[in-house]
Amino acid sequence: MIRVLIADDQALLRGSFRLLVDLAGDCTTVGEAGTGVEAVALTQRHRPDVVLMDVRMPEMDGIEATRRICADPATAGTRVIILTTFDLDEYVYGALRAGASGFLLKDTPPADLLTGIRVVAAGEGLLAPTVTRRLIDEFARQPEPTRPLPRQLDGVTEREREVLALIARGLSNAELATHLNLSQATVKTHVGRLLTKLAVRDRAQLVIVAYETGLVGPGGLR
Repeated sequence: MIRVLIADDQALLRGSFRLLVDLAGDCTTVGEAGTGVEAVALTQRHRPDVVLMDVRMPEMDGIEATRRICADPATAGTRVIILTTFDLDEYVYGALRAGASGFLLKDTPPADLLTGIRVVAAGEGLLAPTVTRRLIDEFARQPEPTRPLPRQLDGVTEREREVLALIARGLSNAELATHLNLSQATVKTHVGRLLTKLAVRDRAQLVIVAYETGLVGPGGLR
């Protein structure tokens, strides 16, 4: 069973999400939090596999709560999906930079939300193409980094850099396999090596590394 914690300041929404999760068959709700502080405390207590985290909550917002959960070694294994009604660029980058593994709007269809929980629980990043485009737009508005960080990519092969750049463009494993004329098993091996070499948890964090090292930018591969 995938253990899920629901964090939202609206009781009605928490109840709706709880019902959806508990009826899924392979998921179960382990707790509900109405504030960011509660979300952090309940995550420490229950160690859920996935937290559905609202962005705007009293006492502590969802991004700060996500940052604390992901930075704490005791809860670093918990994956966070940010849920928001606000389709704003600042939340996309802020949430992923804080360590979130996914980003979904609250009007996401129920079946897609459950799929997102399963994908993130399995260790994958949940980055829909629209989210990836917003992330690209966010970097496009920022000034060029004063100094690239190529040393973060030390030990990464040319092929792995190519894979990383394509992940940052939002390509799935199947799309990577087609684009690079490789088997999906080979692609999975490359992705796994990137996760290990760059010491990140999932594809969402690989996207952040690709942009922050300057490997890719709004115009494409550097």
